[in-house]
Amino acid sequence: MAASFGIFVLAELPGEAGDMVRAIQQRYDPKLARLTPPHITLVGSSGVGPIPTDTPVARIREALEPIAATTAPMALPFGAPHRFMQTDIVSLPLDPHGPLRTLHERIARSGLPFKQARFLFSPHCTLSFYPTLTPQRERALLALRVTAPARIETLQVYLTRDPQPSTRLLTLALGSRLSSPEP
Repeated sequence: MAASFGIFVLAELPGEAGDMVRAIQQRYDPKLARLTPPHITLVGSSGVGPIPTDTPVARIREALEPIAATTAPMALPFGAPHRFMQTDIVSLPLDPHGPLRTLHERIARSGLPFKQARFLFSPHCTLSFYPTLTPQRERALLALRVTAPARIETLQVYLTRDPQPSTRLLTLALGSRLSSPEP
């Protein structure tokens, strides 16, 4: 795959699922584990491309803050790992429909500029990106299961300029404007 360059919107994975993914990444792709926290990519690699790097952070905040504030946190199951076609990338897919698609589409319609996406929206958490897979390592990765749900509680906005480390520009909590039920 081509190097990543642009501004991406992610949902970092807290809790048990994040711990499980981190352990898998450390075993099968230590470089990935070192460079980025376990996350689900919402904008940048599928559905819509990255936000151009010259987009001011204030504009991104203005567009995304109301979306985050009015989106409830989610707990979503991971599917079985799969290998991305014609690559050595192995990831955990999430259902591209329901609340995750709604969140993605709201971001896509936010008025922010986006580069062209190369793929349809396919939310995922990458387990292995950098190493070449041997048949044994591929079988082992594809046999793994992350049984804890992906908890999506925040959005993180990252400036990515591979091969340089990514820089977090912004974090927004989900659901800050949702009313909670009375006790």
